[in-house]
Amino acid sequence: MDDEILGIQKAAILLIALGPEKSASVFRHLKEDEIEQLTLEIANTRSVSPEVKESVLKEFYEVCLAQQYIAEGGIGYAKDLLQKALGEEKAQNVMTKLTASLQVRPFEFIRKSDPSQLLNFIQDEHPQTIALILSYLPASQSATIVSSLPLDKQADVAKRIALMDRTSPDVVKEIEKVLEKKFASLVNQDYTIVGGIDAIVEILNTVDRSTEKHILESLEIEEPELTDEIRRRMFVFEDILALDDKTIQRILRDVDNNDLGIALKGSNEEVQNVIFNNISKRLAAMIKEDMEFMGPVRMRDVEEAQQKIVSIIRKLEDTGEIIIARGGGDELIV
Repeated sequence: MDDEILGIQKAAILLIALGPEKSASVFRHLKEDEIEQLTLEIANTRSVSPEVKESVLKEFYEVCLAQQYIAEGGIGYAKDLLQKALGEEKAQNVMTKLTASLQVRPFEFIRKSDPSQLLNFIQDEHPQTIALILSYLPASQSATIVSSLPLDKQADVAKRIALMDRTSPDVVKEIEKVLEKKFASLVNQDYTIVGGIDAIVEILNTVDRSTEKHILESLEIEEPELTDEIRRRMFVFEDILALDDKTIQRILRDVDNNDLGIALKGSNEEVQNVIFNNISKRLAAMIKEDMEFMGPVRMRDVEEAQQKIVSIIRKLEDTGEIIIARGGGDELIV
C-alpha cells in the first residue's frame, strides 16, 4: 500500500501525524521551495486512514533506525542489525530506500578507521588525493591526520581542501578502488560537493594551535585572500558563548562600546545576556539605551561590528593573552 504513495505525500502524512508544533520544528530545517511543496500537499490532504498513517510512521521509524545504525558502525553494521530486527527482506528494502534517497558518502568504509592507520595508507599520496579523502571524513579524524602530515604538506593539503568544489565521480571511484583493496572493504557511493572553506575551517578549529598557526602562516604567503576568509570564519561572534567570564571580560576591555552595541543589535538574547553579565550595570544600561535609540541597523553594519570584535579575539589569541579551547589538549585560560 505505502509503495503506491509518493514521497511528498508520505512527508505530508508524517507531518500531519506529528502535529503542528513538531512539524513547525521540522520546517525550520527545510528550504523555502520544500516548505511550499509540503504546505500545498498538506493542504490538499483531506483525510488519512489509520492504516496509511501507521504504515508511513513505521517506514519513517525504520529509516531512522537504519540511519542510526549507519552512524554507529557503517553500512555493514546497519544491515546486520536491521536483518536481526526486521528480517532479511525488510532490511534490504529499508537499506535500498535509504541509500536511494539519502545516499551514503564515499569513503564510508574508512570513516571508522583509526586515523594513524589511515595515515599510513595515504601520507605518500599526492596532496590533492589526500585533500579529497579528508574532505569526506569527520573533522576530528581529518584533524588528526593533518596534524601528523609533514609540515611542508600540511598547508598544501589545507589549501587544496579550501579551494575544492566539485569532484568527478570517476576520480572518486578510482581513488576508492585503491583504498578498498587496502582495506578489503565494500562501500556505497554518492557524489556531492565536498571540501571548500567550511571544511578546512572545521578541521583547523579541531587541530592543535601550533598546527593551525603553521598552516595559516604558510597559506598567507601563497593565498592571502583565502587565508583572510578562513580566519574570518574560524571564530564567529556567537562563539563568545563558549568562552568563560574572565576571557570575555578581557576581550571587552579592547572593544569599542559603539561597536559592541551595533554587534549586539543583531545577536540573539543569549549572547546579549552573556555580554551584559560581564560588564558593569551602568555600562550595560548605557549600551541598552544606545541600542534602543539607534533604531534599525543594516545587516552589513552589524556583521562589520561583529567582525571587529572577532578580530580582537583572534589578535588576543595570537599574542597568547587568551587561549581558545581546541584539539591537541589546549585549555581555555587567560
